Amino acid sequence: MNQKRVVVTGLGAITPIGNNLSDFWNNLIEGKSGAAPITHFDASKFKTRFACEIKGFEFEKYFDRPELRKMDKFTQFAMVAADEAIKDSLLDLNSINKRRVGVIWGSGNGGFQTFQEQVMEFAKGDGTPRFNPFFIPKVIADIASGWISIKYGFMGPNFTTISACATSTTAIIDAFNYIRWGKANIIITGGSEAAINEAGIGGFNASKALSTRNDDPATASRPFDKNRDGFVMGEGAGALVLEEYEHAIKRGAKIYAEVAGGGMSADAYHLTGTHPEGEGALLGMQEALDDAGLQPQDIDYLNAHATSTPLGDISETKAMVRLFGANAAHLNVSATKSATGHLLGAAGAIEAIASILAVKNDIIPPTINTLNIDEEIAGSLNFTLGKNVNRKVNVAMSNTFGFGGHNATAIFKKIS
Repeated sequence: MNQKRVVVTGLGAITPIGNNLSDFWNNLIEGKSGAAPITHFDASKFKTRFACEIKGFEFEKYFDRPELRKMDKFTQFAMVAADEAIKDSLLDLNSINKRRVGVIWGSGNGGFQTFQEQVMEFAKGDGTPRFNPFFIPKVIADIASGWISIKYGFMGPNFTTISACATSTTAIIDAFNYIRWGKANIIITGGSEAAINEAGIGGFNASKALSTRNDDPATASRPFDKNRDGFVMGEGAGALVLEEYEHAIKRGAKIYAEVAGGGMSADAYHLTGTHPEGEGALLGMQEALDDAGLQPQDIDYLNAHATSTPLGDISETKAMVRLFGANAAHLNVSATKSATGHLLGAAGAIEAIASILAVKNDIIPPTINTLNIDEEIAGSLNFTLGKNVNRKVNVAMSNTFGFGGHNATAIFKKIS
């Protein structure tokens, strides 16, 4: 089959280190941390009392009151990021064929906050089920893609992927495939998450996944560091406009990068833990390279999944060393979760955007907070610590892995 080329023509972001694309990128390359004490609820009794929250965004200025009542925060994040990406793409919504424009979105948890609120409210009552009529439409994970398509009238493929923390990379790969297979001209893709609440923090605390460095939240996310103690919860959304190359050229669109390939795999090992030797991660990265027709030495930058968990960072590093081998010296690796925290199902979208902007601007964003590389992996890779690096970035790879053993890797390259 003659597959079509796919390019990125629009980006949007609402993140713990910036409520728009420009602020996100500038703060990322400057090494700003988004972690701070939790303000969404009283966390004083929790083991973890900090997170990477969205700061200073006035949703009331973006949505009218009836809309806000119908949307969980994860949908609000999705709408904000998608709107920025669509505006950034300079799409003429009055002239494009909306039957050929789709939305493939991702969320690992959907309306987590709404579910918690409604069930807790029910539990306080007399047992009579008095639920908000918008309870189900606010909770279901596919509703964000529905809202985006309804707002803009996009009638092409529309669905949601869920693969835990690999979710939005999976969505991006699906969108890439639908366009190169000729099923759509344009797809709005990405992911959103809003799980900084009692259930989210308490649940991840119970699984011993979160950092408890309450005395120093800003440096708590420290990938690859020997003193890392878990990830920092984040929230927000990232959106990408993917477009068939000829369609983009015909309308004179600016192009950030080309989507070169994607790979997905499974660890088939453990519900929450990664394979200790990184078998699934290695397979996913190799599948992405094969799909892109590239070799390990072609990759200039790798945005690692690297959540700051004791075992996960080691297994991913082992996989990267096995894949890149003697070519590892050429490769810059960074873990941008050190700045943004871990956005769960939205992580892949935000990190794809970071990778795309690295390709576009020839800048490697830094890994911050990492002071002492774990002895088990010291000297194995260039982890790009502390400061950004200016270098030619022709090709970037982005890794995401999720509970259940899900692995997804996307590759982006300069347009040629």
